[in-house]
Amino acid sequence: MKDKDRYWDCLDQAMEASSGGRTDEALAWLDEALKVEPNGAEAHNTRGEILWEEGRCEDALYEFELAAKADPKYVVARLNRAEVLIEDMGETELALEQLDEMLAGGADQPRLDRASEAEIHYLKARALFLDDDLEGALFLVRRAIQTGGDGGTFRGFEGQILFELGRFEEARRQLEIALAIDPDYSHAVYHLGLTLERLGDDEAAAKCFDKAAALAPDVHCVPCELGEEDLRRIAAETLDDLPRSIRRYVEDVPVLIEDFPSADLVGQENVSPQILGIFIGTPRTQEAVTAQPADMTRVILFRRNLAKLRPEELEEEIMKTVKHEIGHYLGFDEDALERLGLA
Repeated sequence: MKDKDRYWDCLDQAMEASSGGRTDEALAWLDEALKVEPNGAEAHNTRGEILWEEGRCEDALYEFELAAKADPKYVVARLNRAEVLIEDMGETELALEQLDEMLAGGADQPRLDRASEAEIHYLKARALFLDDDLEGALFLVRRAIQTGGDGGTFRGFEGQILFELGRFEEARRQLEIALAIDPDYSHAVYHLGLTLERLGDDEAAAKCFDKAAALAPDVHCVPCELGEEDLRRIAAETLDDLPRSIRRYVEDVPVLIEDFPSADLVGQENVSPQILGIFIGTPRTQEAVTAQPADMTRVILFRRNLAKLRPEELEEEIMKTVKHEIGHYLGFDEDALERLGLA
């Protein structure tokens, strides 16, 4: 009994140290807890959460795995494991498999309350969103809301999905609901700004961008000033800097500038409303076998989307975007562009 008291006391000390920003002290207390109880699921999970916050995702995942192994019915560790797989490691398929096992239940699975079930639907929605299955993600986040009730996170994510689908009025309604629940939810504030901008209310959008940047300056920034002439200059300089052997193939490809991708482009090409640029037309490697008119081939840069990059990154990202889209004209796919550092 004394050992159990010591275990929980160490956990309390670790939580107090962690909340005070004393990470090393918190981890030391957790080491003490695990000396008392090596299979302490709570200690392993808390250690994983601290390491995750520190950006040590693989170490965090290992701790969540130990916690789930120590207590297979410990829901929090299993949800943390799935979230780090989805959000930080890109292992969406594995995460979906584990989440479906939890929903299916069984002797070795935790008993789910409605809040946990809703969280599983939400995490599955996040995984599908990252896999570009927006309709599937929308279905699942709505199921999370039906199961667990209204929450700012769920409503905000529904609004984000609707924005990406180009359904801006619906997105605005959901984002406003999210902010009625949690007025300081920076992610929803920022996406409401994006939505209002596309609905033509620039003044209200600017207020949202200012508020989001104030709430989470490490995540969101206020759009910078990016004039069309400056954008044309950077694009032209980028093309001039290409090797001569490439320049001669792309000199007749126009680089156009628009504020945003059109509704038709978002719907027909299945692209994000936040896309920075796009190549439209026939890649050079296919021109000989297509009947598509040559004047359909073009690169478009979206000025107001590019303006949302951080000022210190703006010029470099414009150059990268131009090279990326020219790469598509030259016939490179996304994998090849990633290998070239242009993804």
